Amino acid sequence: MNIVDIITKKRDGGKLSADEIEFFVKGYTEGTIPDYQASALLMAIYFQKMDKEETFRLTEAMRHSGDIIDLSGIEGIKVDKHSTGGVGDKTTLIVAPLAAACGVPIAKMSGRGLGFTGGTVDKMESIPGFRTAMEPEEFMKQVNEIGMAVIGQTAHVAPADKKIYALRDVTATVNNLSLISSSIMSKKLAAGSDAIVLDVKCGDGAFMKTQADASALGRTMCEIGQAAGKKTVAVITDMNQPLGRAVGNSLEVIEAIETLKGNGPDDITELSLKLAGIMIYVGGRASSIEEGDRMAKEALESGRGLAKLKEFIRAQGGDPQVVEDYSRFETASIAADIVSDFSGYVQSIKAESIGLASQHTGAGRLCKEDPVDLSAGICLHKKVGDTVKAGDVLATVYGNDREKVETGAAEAKRAFVISDEPACEEVLIKEILGL
Repeated sequence: MNIVDIITKKRDGGKLSADEIEFFVKGYTEGTIPDYQASALLMAIYFQKMDKEETFRLTEAMRHSGDIIDLSGIEGIKVDKHSTGGVGDKTTLIVAPLAAACGVPIAKMSGRGLGFTGGTVDKMESIPGFRTAMEPEEFMKQVNEIGMAVIGQTAHVAPADKKIYALRDVTATVNNLSLISSSIMSKKLAAGSDAIVLDVKCGDGAFMKTQADASALGRTMCEIGQAAGKKTVAVITDMNQPLGRAVGNSLEVIEAIETLKGNGPDDITELSLKLAGIMIYVGGRASSIEEGDRMAKEALESGRGLAKLKEFIRAQGGDPQVVEDYSRFETASIAADIVSDFSGYVQSIKAESIGLASQHTGAGRLCKEDPVDLSAGICLHKKVGDTVKAGDVLATVYGNDREKVETGAAEAKRAFVISDEPACEEVLIKEILGL
């Protein structure tokens, strides 16, 4: 088999066979196919696209390029949850304890943040002592004993995706439905869970800017998951403003804890309950979505979700007292308020700008190797639709480097649009696919 022939075939609009896709993925992962030829094929795929069968075969080839996690030692239907990325998205820290409190085993691998989107691993590491690396035996033992464990992704899961994504990132071939969906699902399928719930964001702060594009991505990922024998559900959700009020690692953990105490912002509470309800349903603990929703709400209101989070923190070496005492988190030394120059209504808050502002404070990273300031970030005091008077504080920016804080504050202020007219709020949960 010849890579030039494969490139030519796809360039001319042909359909690649399973063997041809496997040849490409294996050869590029092992280094026998150079970057320039892989780039040519990716560009051909970008323009000529792939059909459903090709997309599934690409996913499977990347899935099998490394370790396949065997979770058969964990009792019950294991459910994974994935978000396509957003600003202020701390739902894993809420939905995993709620679902686990209802008997759904959560054995999850999460990633670090890159750019303006946060990563669950970074958030968890803001908890003093918390371990995000565990041996497989310990990982599964913990899930069997307390119902959940969340660790960082290993380099041995879907290594082809890691290498191909890095190439896509520098060759302008990221924004292709088949390449995006196969990238996400190869890792999710390799992670070994029995069912997958996907939170697919759309809007200013999301990769998919329109609901139509997000729905197409969600539908494709559901088809891939179902073809692989996994119950897969995609929830299309709004990301035209940050989710919740906290953006930044320890700030988001604190907001997640407050949400499990029943004090969370309306949007993060609504979305978390819906995601947890679906996880409870696909995990076989509820006979309907409605029953799953009720069980998630009961776990929140009774405090069982909060108790599960505390148990989870303790099990992974973290300080469980952070649940009651937020001073145990690292505290930023600098705080800068963003003040409104106008009176009126918050018409919009550009989520991407808030994410970039948080990144500027040190809460995010440009490269995967960059350190992050776990105490830095932004707290929003106003959300879309709120009334504002000139002089009101819109948000507070936190950090430990004055220049970074000032840069972040300037970016964050530009994110707020104040208008004389009341705003039309976006629907948070737009569509549910795969049920």
